[in-house]
Amino acid sequence: MASGIFVILDDIAALMDDVAVASKVATKQTAGILGDDLAVNAEKATGFLSSREIPVLWSITKGSFINKLIIIPIAFLLQFIYAPAIKIILILGGLYLAYEGVEKIIEYFFHKKEEHAEVIEEVRDDAEAEKIKVKSAITTDFILSLEIVIIALGSVLEKSLAIQIITVSVVAILATVGVYGIVALIVRMDDAGYKLIKKSNDKGFLKVLGTVLVKSLPIIIKALSVIGTLALLLVSGGIFDHNIEIIHHFLPTFPDMPKHFIYGIIAGLIMVVIVLGGKKFWSFVKK
Repeated sequence: MASGIFVILDDIAALMDDVAVASKVATKQTAGILGDDLAVNAEKATGFLSSREIPVLWSITKGSFINKLIIIPIAFLLQFIYAPAIKIILILGGLYLAYEGVEKIIEYFFHKKEEHAEVIEEVRDDAEAEKIKVKSAITTDFILSLEIVIIALGSVLEKSLAIQIITVSVVAILATVGVYGIVALIVRMDDAGYKLIKKSNDKGFLKVLGTVLVKSLPIIIKALSVIGTLALLLVSGGIFDHNIEIIHHFLPTFPDMPKHFIYGIIAGLIMVVIVLGGKKFWSFVKK
């Protein structure tokens, strides 16, 4: 009886060892998308009142966990039933990210003056605006989470099913905790700065550090807005490059980053035209 228990424990230890190795490989392969995920979600989670930052971030984090609970079983099921379906879903997600990225650029360059001229438009209910932004963040997270799960799964396809499931789950949990943990630190930088300034009694290193944290936050938020938009386009372009054969061989000698950016811009512009055309057509039909 005792020997049987030791055999089971030995098997569990061997499994955990295999999972640790597989998780390390999968995490390395998803490092790039995790960086983009951080930039996009940090930009999505900022811009709220100080009192609402953590509750909003917690809502997005819970949404991210739910996304992964939905994605992981579906990814394994599709991999078993019809693997090409995963590529199709990724490409559709890439089109959404490209549209969102290009829409942000158009909004910045062509609607900025209108925003300043019509301040009345900002009288929207704060709770409603918050819900819209949280929903947008969770939708974007779904697509990014899908790519993370697919990349992680692709790195362990030769392993047993048990190792595949545990490894992908570990990577998914680490991605959510890591990304949103860092985002939480970013959005609370100013509070930490104010506390350091209070403790310093207006002198010494703590005051300098606190002042730097407080003054850095607005700059970081502006930078995240730009980086987040670029990340949307780069991620979408990367999805097209890696999952559409014709596009993958289109610019073979071109560096990946500018190539992905170009693909993202082109796809986003096409999507903007389609969406605007669809809206005009729908308005015409309703009349």
